Amino acid sequence: MHFLDTAIFISYMIGVTLFGASFFKRNKTSNAFTLGNQNIPGWVISMSIFATFVSSISYLALPGIAYQSNWNPFVFSLTIPLAAWIAVRFFIPLYRKINSPSAYSYLEERFGPWARIYVSVCYLLTQLMRVGTILYLLALTLHAIFGWNIALVILFTGITIMIYSMLGGFQAVVWTDAIQGILLICGAIVTIIFILLKMPGGTDQVFQIALEHGKLSLGSFSFELSSSTFWVVLVYGIFINLQNFGIDQNYVQRYMASRSDRAAKRSALTGGLLYIPVSLLFLFIGTALYSYYISGQATLPAELRDLDKADQVFPHFIVSQLPRGVPGLLIASIFAAGMSTISTSFNSAATVFLTDYYRKFRKKDPGEKESMKVLYLTTVVITVLAISVALAMINVKSALDAWWKLASIFSGGMLGLFLLGAFTRRSKSTGAVIGVICGVAVIAWMSLSSLADDPSRYGNIFHSYLTIVFGTLAIFLTGFLLSLLPGRTNRQ
Repeated sequence: MHFLDTAIFISYMIGVTLFGASFFKRNKTSNAFTLGNQNIPGWVISMSIFATFVSSISYLALPGIAYQSNWNPFVFSLTIPLAAWIAVRFFIPLYRKINSPSAYSYLEERFGPWARIYVSVCYLLTQLMRVGTILYLLALTLHAIFGWNIALVILFTGITIMIYSMLGGFQAVVWTDAIQGILLICGAIVTIIFILLKMPGGTDQVFQIALEHGKLSLGSFSFELSSSTFWVVLVYGIFINLQNFGIDQNYVQRYMASRSDRAAKRSALTGGLLYIPVSLLFLFIGTALYSYYISGQATLPAELRDLDKADQVFPHFIVSQLPRGVPGLLIASIFAAGMSTISTSFNSAATVFLTDYYRKFRKKDPGEKESMKVLYLTTVVITVLAISVALAMINVKSALDAWWKLASIFSGGMLGLFLLGAFTRRSKSTGAVIGVICGVAVIAWMSLSSLADDPSRYGNIFHSYLTIVFGTLAIFLTGFLLSLLPGRTNRQ
């Protein structure tokens, strides 16, 4: 790495930390820390939703998986319009009406305190897995470029993001998200331009090689459920994106922080739909890199020729093939993608703990000074746990694949309970409890059996992406059918 690139990257890290910390004076109350006093421009909320969705999971893992196989992950992006529309039509008006910083207070109204605790625990576990995956991918990038120790980079990155997230609160998170969202889009475009300029045949040669090697496929259209076919990813995408836009605290906080119902709906649609073309850019980067190296324009080191190392090809290209100054910009944009999501998770996890646990079980009205202490301490604890997860993820085969599997396991039961509460007029707490038990049993069976060399021995012939699908359906259908039985009911 040239000194100029290092200077650009370090300047970015220092700049974004100082910018986030500059909101400290506006971050003196719990409302400011969790919702930014509901006085944030709509375009900032939109870009924040987009940047939260992207993360370094998309920026690094999508090119990696496109290089390794094909465009199968793009099927996931195609489900976003449906999920965003359902959120705008049903969930956003519901949350704005309840007017709580936590997305999960609604479940207590419908089914009792147990439902709120169950879903909030699932959410916190999911955030730990997500942040851990992102921290690992960011560290992997710097390791490939600078040769820095992965564990040390994980520690440094996690602590840096924690500092500005704590000092600036929600306003620092969304404003830095907006800037980082713009930066990461620019970085992706710059990468594609340079790859195409280096290919003698330009875009035509990229697509010719990609077609010859099956790199543009969206996956198999067979109805096999044991692999990531087009249909498996499509169904998975519908459920996981409905969870993201409909019940994820990261998004709900942004809906609640918007100035009006209309602004919240517009931000959800804009931020979500923007991800579709950008995810296509990321996949094209992976495909273009494959064509670039296959064409003989450059040679990969021996240790990166194994397709299992596909996540490291993009960082290697950045440091070895691009002119001075450009690598620094791209490294900053990759970190922008990851830092935006991590800071969001830190803030939302602290909000959930304060609202759903401390104020619920410790002290109903702790006062502003005590509330801020709880928010700060929770952020520190979440940071430590997330760093531990990141350290445990070193040497995984595919970060994207690992993240999708973990997301299915830990969040499989959340969506079903929300759907049961929102879309059934007759509902019983008992039925919801039994539904959750059934859903958790399904999730446990699918998750544990998938660890075996031959999951089919235990009756599991399904891909792990379907964990959230079957878990959600088990909860919703069981609870709905039991609600039809005669007896005492609770009406919405």
